[in-house]
Formats: sequence, structure tokens, C-alpha cells
Amino acid sequence: MIQKKVILWSVIVAMGGFLFGFDTAVISGAEQSIQVYWKLNDLQHGLTISIALIGTVTGAFLGRIPADSLGRKKALILIALIFLFSALGTALATNWYLFMILRFLGGLGVGASSVIAPIYISEISPAAARGRLVVLFQFNIVFGILISYFSNYLIGQSFHDSWRYMLGIQAIPSFLFLILLRLVPESPRWLLLQKGQADKATSILKIINPEGFEQDLESIVNSNTEDAKDPEGAELFSKRYRFPAILAILFAFFNQVSGINAIIYYAPRIFEMTGLGKSASLLSTAGIGLVNFIFTMLAIWFIDSMGRKKLMLIGSFGLILTLGLVAYSFYTKSFSGYYVTAYLLFYIAFFAFSQGAVIWVFISEIFPNQVRAKGQTLGSLTHWVMATIIAFSFPLITDKLGGGNTFAFFTAMMVLQLLFVWKLMPETKGKSLEQIEHTLIGH
Repeated sequence: MIQKKVILWSVIVAMGGFLFGFDTAVISGAEQSIQVYWKLNDLQHGLTISIALIGTVTGAFLGRIPADSLGRKKALILIALIFLFSALGTALATNWYLFMILRFLGGLGVGASSVIAPIYISEISPAAARGRLVVLFQFNIVFGILISYFSNYLIGQSFHDSWRYMLGIQAIPSFLFLILLRLVPESPRWLLLQKGQADKATSILKIINPEGFEQDLESIVNSNTEDAKDPEGAELFSKRYRFPAILAILFAFFNQVSGINAIIYYAPRIFEMTGLGKSASLLSTAGIGLVNFIFTMLAIWFIDSMGRKKLMLIGSFGLILTLGLVAYSFYTKSFSGYYVTAYLLFYIAFFAFSQGAVIWVFISEIFPNQVRAKGQTLGSLTHWVMATIIAFSFPLITDKLGGGNTFAFFTAMMVLQLLFVWKLMPETKGKSLEQIEHTLIGH
């Protein structure tokens, strides 16, 4: 049975995912008005929209520093302040350069939250429920995206200069996140291993696992003792940690070469390529958001019972099938836009149920306590660098190679993902973080 306090702490920290999703998607409703307001040319406009993504990559790279030096809780408080300041600042900005800095700052919050929030939830979760508690982070990302679209629609209908309100309303959940973090304790593993505060760590472990906290405490201490024997210390790419590092890089790589960000960002363009009109394309795009939300919610119920690997195997087969059908439709030019819409909706369902749900859980589990923040940074950074490359290159690639070759490439990558999952990916369900460490270290 999961302790109610652990659920509360996980829900609060997962709000970082909500702000992640909201901040990422909210600009879609404001971007045209922003271009008009500052009279931006196409290059300036593209930079204005993408500057947050550059901030996200930077935040993912730097996120481990406050996580290790300040602690998980203080780092999350810093993220909440960044989101709050960015939301208020972009809503009030009258200078384009200042607006760019503030959007970059919001991107820092997104990148850092993708590192720190999953780490915290994994470190305070009992082994039997860790999957569905960490998936709350991904669920909140998807939920934040949906709410931002809904918020943009309502504000757009109600206010003059609505783009400022669209951006500024994020200050409300940011402030709520900041206040609620007062109820969250520090990670017991960080307290024990970084600060040596055994009494505080023990009191929190008692809440997390009242019957087995002494065994948990002993496992953490023993794990740290073994890590300390490594002559290379906490070097992420030392021989001791090489296998988890490879797993994180490959997992994040395959997440993006599935084409997910290309489809999310450019769904209307893809649908129009198949012959759908603009209104039907926008409606189909809304359907993608809804399916993503539903199947992420469904994954919460299965990730701890079925396991991470089984979800990934199911997802890999589904992604190969649906992407292959889309590629075939483009090659033969015998498609109806509605068939391609159906294929992509099934694609989103398989992705949300597998890769979308598993990525932040798996990467947060596979690294030992000593290098977990560095490992999460590695996985998150790989994810965001690949997301940036795919997002920027997709229009050029489809223009030069055509839809058939583009989706055939995504299909081939998912065949490689299937082999990766089948041959290399370990199952982590139901194991403590220290048990996973013993399985993977020195593999």
C-alpha cells in the first residue's frame, strides 16, 4: 500500500511536469500576435519561438548542479521561481530583447524540471509503485499541454491583447507549485549521501516504507560504500557506470527518432500534405492531443503491473506498424487524409502507452545514487538535443525527401528500437533503486 503522504509529495512535484507542458505549448496561441506586436521578420520570429527550446537544452544540461549542490527540494523551488518570473515577465515585457531573455529563462525551467522532478519522485517512491508515481510527471506534461490549448482558446475569445494574458496566466500554477513545495520533504537519499544527515533521512524513510525502512536504509548505505570503492569516483562514463549511460542515451535517442516531436509540432502540415483542409487538419491535431492524454493516463495503471519492458515491446510493434502504414500511404499516393489521420492517432496511442510513459521512469531508475543527477541530465540532454534537431530539420527533410522516405526512416528507427528493447533493456519493475544498481553496474 502506498502511503498517502508519498502520493501527495509525488503529485506536488509532478506539477513541475504540468508547468513543463504548459510553458512548451502556450506560445502556440500567442506567436502570431507577438510577431505583429514587434514587427518581426521571419528569422526574428523563428528565433523568438525557438529560444525557449534552446533554454530547455541548457536547463537539461545544468539541472544536475542545483540538484546535487542545493538538494532536490531547493532545486524544485528554484524552478518554480523561474517559471513564475518568466510568466509574469513575458506578459509585461515591452522590449523584444527582454522578452527573448525571459522566454529563454522559461526554457531553463522546462529543461531543469525534466531532470530534477523525475529524480525526486523516484527517490521517495516505494519500489512497487515507483513506475506509476514517476509517470505522473509525464501525465502532467500532457495535461499541461491540453490545458494551455484550452486556456489560449478561452483567453483569445475574451481579452484584447490576449497574448499577454495567455503567457501571464502561467503565473497562477507556478505560484501554487511554489507554495505546495513547502509540504514536500527533502529526498532521503540526498540527505543521507550528500549531507550525512542519517536521522532526517531515516524519519522520511519511515513514512515512505514503515515496515521496511531499516532495510532500505541499509541498502542505501551499502550502495554508497560500494560506489566509494570505485577509484574513478562519481565519473559518469567510468567503466562502472558505462552500461546505464548507454541505456539512457539510446532510450532518449529512440524516443525522438520515432518522429514524435515532428508529428506533435507539425501535425497540421502533415495532415494538409495528405489532402485535408485546414479546419479538418486542426481538428485532427486536437484529436492527437486527446489520444495522447488518454493513453498516458492508461499507462499509469499498467506500468508497474506489466513492467517497463513489456510496454516498450508492445509500443515498438505498434509504432513500426503505424509508421509503416503512413509511409506506404505517401509512397502509393493512394491515401485518404482520414486514413493517415487514423494511423497517426493509433501511433500516438502506442507512443503514449510506451515511450512517452516509460522514458522518465526508466532513466530515473537505472543510475546509482552517486551519479543519478548526472545520469538523468545525460538522458534528458540527449532527449532535448534530438528533439531540437528533429523539430528544426523535419520541414526541410520532408521537402527534399518526401513524406514516404521520411516516415520510412522513422519506421526503420523503430525496428532498431525493438531490437534494443528485446536484447538490451532490463526490466526494473518492483525492484528498489539499489537492487537495480546491483543488476546493472559492471554489466
